[in-house]
Order: sequence, then C-alpha cells, then structure tokens
Amino acid sequence: MQEPRNVNKVIRQHLEMNEFLTGGFVVRGRDLTQQQIQNDEATDNKEMELEKIADEVRQCRKCPLGSLRTNTVAGEGSANALLFFVGEAPGADEDAQGRPFVGRAGKFLDRIIAAMQLKRCDVFIGNIIKCRPPENRDPKPDEVANCLPYLQRQIEQVSPRVIVALGAHAAKTLLESTKSIGELRGQFHEYYPGFARPTIKLMATYHPAYLLRNYSLDNRKRVWEDMKKVLSELGLPVPDQSKK
Repeated sequence: MQEPRNVNKVIRQHLEMNEFLTGGFVVRGRDLTQQQIQNDEATDNKEMELEKIADEVRQCRKCPLGSLRTNTVAGEGSANALLFFVGEAPGADEDAQGRPFVGRAGKFLDRIIAAMQLKRCDVFIGNIIKCRPPENRDPKPDEVANCLPYLQRQIEQVSPRVIVALGAHAAKTLLESTKSIGELRGQFHEYYPGFARPTIKLMATYHPAYLLRNYSLDNRKRVWEDMKKVLSELGLPVPDQSKK
C-alpha cells in the first residue's frame, strides 16, 4: 500500500522538475529579462532628456547672466534618483568647474549625503539658477523666471520621491512661499510638478553655506533631524549620528 504513494511522489517531482527546466524557469527568466530591458530603456530615455535640458542651458542667453558666466551649471546625478537636492545658484567654484556644489558648501553637502549612507551618484543635485550671479548676489526675479523651467523639467524627468530644498531661496521658490526657512524646515510640504502630475514631498532645510557661517551643534542637529525624516519617508535606514 505504501509503494503507489511513493511512485506518485516520484512522478509528481519529475513533472515539477521538468516544468521548471523546460517551461516555468524559461518563462520567468524571459519576464525578468524583458523587465530589465524596459527599465534600461526608461533610464536611457531619462538620461537623454536630461542631457537635452543641459544642452539647452548651455545655449541659453535669456538673461544677462548668460554673458557673464564661465560655465553653466545644469546639475548632475542619477536619472533614477529618489532624492533631489536643490540649491539657489552656483558660486565661483561651481562656475569654474561647471558642476553643482563643489566648493566649501559642496563639501559640507557631501558630508550630509555620506551621513545618510548615500553617495553623490545616488542623488540628483541642481539649482534654481543655472549661471552664477555676479558676486554671488541673490538671483533677480526675472532671472528666476527664465531659469526655473529648466529645473522643473529636470525634476519631471528624474521624478524623485523627495526633494530637499537647501536654503530659503530654493524653498520659497519651489513652494511659492514667503515664509522664512525657520518656519518651513522640519516638516514635509507638497511640491506641485505640473498639471495632472502627482505631488512630490519637499523638505526644506538650512543651506550648507549657512551652516558654515553659523555652525553650531544645534544647527547641525536641526539639519540632521530633517534628513532623518527624509530617510524615513524614503524607507531607508536611519544611521545613528549621536556619537559623531
């Protein structure tokens, strides 16, 4: 009476193995390969669009800043970034190198990103203004109006889950708010990328340049509290910085 059950078990196992080797495995493998191809194509399309925007920025002469710059600073990072940092405008180092946040404030931002256990290549970094204002003055309203659409298109292409606005100018511009950075930071706001598009969570925090000018343990703690909320929103682990 025991033998038939054993025979049936062997037959069932044989059929399952045959399906795995000749049918099910191949189908699943094909599905995974096709999905990867689609993902790669989507990434390629994003990168092409971001490079197109960067090229338009390089050609831009919509305001006088275009004739004063050494290099445009379109922005850089992953086309699939979940996190998008936005500053105000390039400084002297950025203007010289054509890259965002590479001076002293940029090194401080790198430290923040590293503390989040991320790398610069994991995120996207850009500015409201793509050319350096003379003497690092605040951007004028017409300069913002001419340049902001480039950033908006970059955000649309990357489609991050969270935007971090670095400093009052970036936060006020993206949120169309008149509140101070002290009032805006520490809580999530909604950024509206355009008609019929889902909103994106935005966290405002102090600009790294502000931290360099006004460094204190309290200000460092405030920024880290903001970043902890960002990590939680992204579903990423929150490192313990209490002993650092």
